Amino acid sequence: MATTAFSVVLKEIEDRRDQIAQALISGAAKDFAEYKSMAGEIRGLSQAHVYITDLVDRLKKAEDE
Repeated sequence: MATTAFSVVLKEIEDRRDQIAQALISGAAKDFAEYKSMAGEIRGLSQAHVYITDLVDRLKKAEDE
């Protein structure tokens, strides 16, 4: 994918998701509430990633038509 606003946002989402995952792996969550919050953020970022990826695919298909 060429460097576009979409690719920049997708990279930021991936980086943040990886940061949180590494924090969870290292036991950074102080309690279950914080663990749930971190897991929820990963879930939200993952869903945003899917939405943006789908949008990019739709735009590519529309350009090809």
